[in-house]
Amino acid sequence: MADTLNFADIDPIETEEWLEALSSVIEREGYERAHFLIEQLIESARRSGVHIPHRPTTAYLNTIGLTQEERSAGDHALEWRIRSLIRWNALAIVVRANRVSTELGGHIASFASSATLYDVGFNHFWHAPSENHGGDLVFIQGHSAPGIYARAFLEGRLSEEDLDSFRREADGKGWPSYPHPRLKPDFWQFPTVSMGLGPIMAIYQARFMKYLHNRGFCDTSNRKVWVFVGDGEMDEPESMGALSLAGREQLDNLIFVVNCNLQRLDGPVRGNAKIIQELEGDFRGSGWNVIKLIWGSYWDPLLMRDTKGLLKRRMEEAVDGEYQAFKAKGGAYTREHFFGKYEELREMVSNMTDEDIWRLNRGGHDPHKVYAAYAAAAKHEGQPTVILAKTVKGYGMGEAGEGQNITHQQKKIGEDALISFRDRFRIPLTDEEVASAPFYRPPEDSPEIQYMLNQRKKLGGSLPVRRPIPGSLKIPDLDIFSNQLKGSGGREISTTMGFVRILTSIIRDKEIGRNIVPIVPDESRTFGMEGMFRQLGIYSPLGQLYEPEDSDQLMFYRESKEGQVLQEGINEAGAICSWIAAGTSGSNHGIRMIPFYIFYSMFGFQRVGDLAWAAADSHARGFLIGGTAGRTTLAGEGLQHQDGHSHILASTIPTCISYDPTFVYELAVIIHDGLRRMYQEDESVYFYITCMNENYEHPAMPEGVEEGIVKGMYLLKRSESKRKNRVQLLGSGTILREVIAAAEILESDHSVAADVWSVTSF
Repeated sequence: MADTLNFADIDPIETEEWLEALSSVIEREGYERAHFLIEQLIESARRSGVHIPHRPTTAYLNTIGLTQEERSAGDHALEWRIRSLIRWNALAIVVRANRVSTELGGHIASFASSATLYDVGFNHFWHAPSENHGGDLVFIQGHSAPGIYARAFLEGRLSEEDLDSFRREADGKGWPSYPHPRLKPDFWQFPTVSMGLGPIMAIYQARFMKYLHNRGFCDTSNRKVWVFVGDGEMDEPESMGALSLAGREQLDNLIFVVNCNLQRLDGPVRGNAKIIQELEGDFRGSGWNVIKLIWGSYWDPLLMRDTKGLLKRRMEEAVDGEYQAFKAKGGAYTREHFFGKYEELREMVSNMTDEDIWRLNRGGHDPHKVYAAYAAAAKHEGQPTVILAKTVKGYGMGEAGEGQNITHQQKKIGEDALISFRDRFRIPLTDEEVASAPFYRPPEDSPEIQYMLNQRKKLGGSLPVRRPIPGSLKIPDLDIFSNQLKGSGGREISTTMGFVRILTSIIRDKEIGRNIVPIVPDESRTFGMEGMFRQLGIYSPLGQLYEPEDSDQLMFYRESKEGQVLQEGINEAGAICSWIAAGTSGSNHGIRMIPFYIFYSMFGFQRVGDLAWAAADSHARGFLIGGTAGRTTLAGEGLQHQDGHSHILASTIPTCISYDPTFVYELAVIIHDGLRRMYQEDESVYFYITCMNENYEHPAMPEGVEEGIVKGMYLLKRSESKRKNRVQLLGSGTILREVIAAAEILESDHSVAADVWSVTSF
């Protein structure tokens, strides 16, 4: 029925007639017809001068109605017991660690709020890589790591000793605070901390899966990327910055699950508003399918009795700061401050106890609602999907932190609170046993353990897991770069142009050329790479729906569904995420790809340093090419473009091998060595190489200098002078040519012999 309490409705009967007509269309002709008619009405009203502003949000209700929910599979009672054991062990991991030392820290409340969200996925949706499935990619929210360890413990993957090594990595055996593939390369797939990195990397992983599929490397059509992120984390620019790319490229293999527990570290995420409504507008405006999962099943009877729409109205009125207080302060408080605002609502719950009211659950804690949301998301086509799941931070912690502002910092829990937690989740431990917060695992043949293992067996095995990287690639001999090794033949060129020629030679190689992934952030013409537009094509999932303006030119702008070049636009963060996706393709997709990402060196590490570090944690392999490098470069554009320090920043990343070559033959030797080390010898490193835009003549490679180039230093020019005074001059990159000139001045004007060393890497 219509909301007769909407005071702006001057003719409720007419309103009712319109709504009944709409219901009839839905019943007889379906949702698509109803949607079409509504769009026609809105368009007609606008043409008639009626101002209808865009409303990006829907009512503060579940997107999936009760009658539309897909029935959840599995043994619900058994899954609740398993979930309870995981909750207990996750809590025990942190409590036990902080009894050893408060310096260890850890987080209890985040996983407590999201346990059901993970459990339903593990039991029913997430495929491990197997013979029959390429495997889903699951980005775990960093603060929820204890819950993932707790599940692995029940599955028999981790021991009690492992759990007691939480946050104690110093001896090399400990388990890290957050997902960390570098420290645990067989377990974790993706580093998701610092916050915000997981969402943007996941979007580009989903996009790269489409890239691999469209280029014919592998079939990724049945694989999904699931991303778990907190509502507070969505304030990170990286979390939101690439949403439009996912919508624009129709990444229906991508599912975000935003755990909306309404709290960040210090307090409410949006105390005076609603974070779910805000995020709904953001995602919908970016072309996403939005599923709101707000209310659990205990609310369904009340909503069915809400014939006047007053309960829905009250749900809309209350802000997140109030919703947090309702859970923190209990049923009596909620009766008075939520239902008590309107007498009709107070009467609606008059037959419910305070305990009944407090038990009214949020959608993210209801496994049936979560299952329905996941099922709908997994089946949706043509758009990425976000599930906005409302939860309670610190769920189950009771007075020790449930819904309280201090809950994120809770590391210790007293004995009474542990007993209360045990009772609530029916953990089979005595009062005496609870005091020591022991880990608990049922016998191997128990229904709980067997059910867990069987569910994962159906889905291909345990998760998370990082698969072994496939065999090495056949790297061509150094003479593939013979033209570059001979020098420039009297012509003046830049090392950037030399790099483009080197890259072209690799792409033409029959063994590895197809595996090269050129990545540019809207600077192809700056670096002289526009010839690749026509030759390789620019990747676009839509192909090219227009005739480019320069179609009559040899190097026209060609977009293609099978394109090889990733043109990222003015977007360094997105470009390096594409590079990470390509650089981890071996472990994630079973296919080794060789990414070359070229960018202004000034806008590399200092712009996206956190992601460069995440690349190292991810075991990414590939080449970062810093163009227009050196303090003498681009002087007319000011210091903002003059890079003389990117190698210092690169040196802070242990697995980043950096070089600053001056001559094209040096560049060729370095790139060949990188190909050998990363793709033949399987070293878990990546290369950063700077290139310059100054044009000068390049000599042929002197005999026997290859080893010195790779090691970082070799004697370029020995003075033939017999003078007593002799100096050793060192230089690299843009300054080396000035060092050569200085050596000549020393000999001719000051009678000092000078040997010149090329330092390709410090």
